[in-house]
Amino acid sequence: MRPITYFRATDTATAVTAVSTDPTSDFLAGGTTEVDLLRQNVLNPRRLVDINDLPLTDVEGTPAGGVRIGALARMSDVAAAPVVRERFPLIAQALELGASAQLRNMASMGGNLLQRVRCSYFRDAESPCNKREPGTGCSAIEGFSRGHAVLGTSEHCIATHPSDVAVALVALDAQVRTAGPHGERTYAIDDFFLLPGDSPHREHPLEHGELITGIEVPATPVARHSHYLKVRDRASYEFALVSVAAALSVVDGVIADVRMALGGVATKPWRARRAEDFLIGARARRDNFAMAARAEMADARPTPMNAFKVELAQRAIVRVLDLLSDGTGDGSEPGPGPGAGSPS
Repeated sequence: MRPITYFRATDTATAVTAVSTDPTSDFLAGGTTEVDLLRQNVLNPRRLVDINDLPLTDVEGTPAGGVRIGALARMSDVAAAPVVRERFPLIAQALELGASAQLRNMASMGGNLLQRVRCSYFRDAESPCNKREPGTGCSAIEGFSRGHAVLGTSEHCIATHPSDVAVALVALDAQVRTAGPHGERTYAIDDFFLLPGDSPHREHPLEHGELITGIEVPATPVARHSHYLKVRDRASYEFALVSVAAALSVVDGVIADVRMALGGVATKPWRARRAEDFLIGARARRDNFAMAARAEMADARPTPMNAFKVELAQRAIVRVLDLLSDGTGDGSEPGPGPGAGSPS
């Protein structure tokens, strides 16, 4: 048995001080992932600082047309919020596809962004893993890698980031707000998630004791016409093999604006900037969608077990863009068939 002490914080400053001054302390919010990792001996804090009493649960629209989400807002509450469903339907869809109803009622938005990878080698305390023990190696590279990343990988790690809603937030240029021992900070969400590089154990730039306090999504008119597609091995309660968060605006048959990010294929929620750059000003045609998808996946580095993800991601991109263009794409590229999965 490993003794763990417990402290319940009542305000943000107290919570930050309690963790930042003790390297053996961690924050505890919904606990839907952290408790599992404690049981598996992957995480070994000596004290948990419960932050559930902090006033960080609001979900409110901004006058400019964006939305502010408290870090302790539950996934289910955010998905159900009228302002989110109206202005950012892809966020609501990503949340509802992200977990079971029971987990969505417990899991916090801040905790969702910080959840650890679902790589089985990371969660097996006996297997070499550079995320868990830097310098020990990456078992997945030569091991079972079907669900692992093909983009943003390094020789030290190929694990995918598991969050669904983070993919939607990356597509929308959200910002993550924090409070820490050195005051308040704001991170662009695409900078908040780090590529593994030579230091895969560093997944975000937060210092010890720095607490996410909220997420702000700027006004994004194109997001009102958006969709989140999740392709997985089974219809529910499963992590994405490939996911696409996209918003599209078409004027007189020409793409005026597009936002897109991918999940399930990269070591971080992956902003599809190559595809976006290709599509702006192009005709809303299926052959253009397919060329944009190929451009985005051109640098993929698959293993023999997950090479299928390259084509699957391209087919999913085409499918979402075709859906958002009301199925009017008239190019010669065939759309994805039944094997690509269906929006759920």
